Amino acid sequence: MMQGDGTHVPVLLSESVEALAIHPDGIYLDATYGRGGHSDAILRELGSAGRLISLDQDPQAVAEAQVRHGHDPRFSIVHTNFSALTDVCEQLGVAGRINGILLDLGVSSPQLDAAERGFSFTKEGPLDMRMNPQAGVSARQWLAEAELQDMVRVFREYGEERYAPRIARAIIRAREEQPIETTLQLASIVRDAHPRWEKNKHPATRVFQAIRIHVNDELGVLRRVLSDAGDMLVIGGRLSVISFHSLEDRLVKRFIRTGFDVVDHPRHLPPPTESRHPFKAVGKAVFPSEEETARNIRSRSAVLRVAEKCA
Repeated sequence: MMQGDGTHVPVLLSESVEALAIHPDGIYLDATYGRGGHSDAILRELGSAGRLISLDQDPQAVAEAQVRHGHDPRFSIVHTNFSALTDVCEQLGVAGRINGILLDLGVSSPQLDAAERGFSFTKEGPLDMRMNPQAGVSARQWLAEAELQDMVRVFREYGEERYAPRIARAIIRAREEQPIETTLQLASIVRDAHPRWEKNKHPATRVFQAIRIHVNDELGVLRRVLSDAGDMLVIGGRLSVISFHSLEDRLVKRFIRTGFDVVDHPRHLPPPTESRHPFKAVGKAVFPSEEETARNIRSRSAVLRVAEKCA
C-alpha cells in the first residue's frame, strides 16, 4: 500500500513474512509482487543459496521489479497472473520444492492511485480496472454490453450491494443516452441511483469493487492458486495470505479448513473423506495493529491467514 505522499507501505509486512518461517537456503514465491515490499523483506531473510520467485500481471510492477531487484541472482520476476503458478514452477524446475508462498490479494495502491488505471471512483480516468491492461475485457467494455441480470448478479455477489437491481437499471438507462467511459461518470450514476449512503463510505464503493473483481476474475483466480499451492509446496511449507475483503477471506478460510475438494463439492452429496492437499492453520487470523491502521488507512480491512502443508 501507499500513503498519500507516495511512500510505499506494505500491509502486515513483518507478520506475513515471519509467518513463512523462512529458511536461508529455501525457495520462496511472492505471487503478488506489487511494488516489492514483501519481496524485499523475504530477500533480506535469505542466504546466498536461497531463491525468490515473484509474479505480477501488471507490466509496470514487473518493470519496477527488474530495476529494484534485477541485479540479485537469488531473484527472478515473471510477468503473469498468479493463476499460472503451476506452469511457472514447472518451467523453473521448482514444482513441489517451494518452502513458502505469499499472496497479497486485491488491487495495489499504485493501481488505485493512478487515475489512468480506472480503479478509483474519486479520480477521473478511463473506465478500465484491469490489473493487466494488456489483456481481457475492460470495465467500460463490460458495462456497455452486460445484461441487466448479469449486472445485478455481479453487484450482489462481488459487491454485496443490496440495491443492485436499482443501480443496474440506472446504468442501462444512462448508457442508452451516451456511452459510459469514465470513472467519475459511473460513480455519478451509482451515486444518484443509490437511495441510502453508508456513513464514511462512497455510495459507489461496492459497485466498483464488484466490477473490478468480475473483470479480473479475482475469486476464480484465487481458487485456482490456492488449490495449486498444495502441489507446489514441500511438506511443512507455508502459505501466507493477506486478504482485503470478506469474499476473499472467506474463501481462504474455508480452503485452509477443508481444501477445495470439500468447498466445491455439491452440497446434496456426501463430502469426500479427505482433502486433496490438507493444510493446517498456523495460529489465528492476524489483523493490522492500531498503529498500522493509523499510519496507513488502507490497511484497516486487511487480514492475514497462514497455513502449513501437512501431507
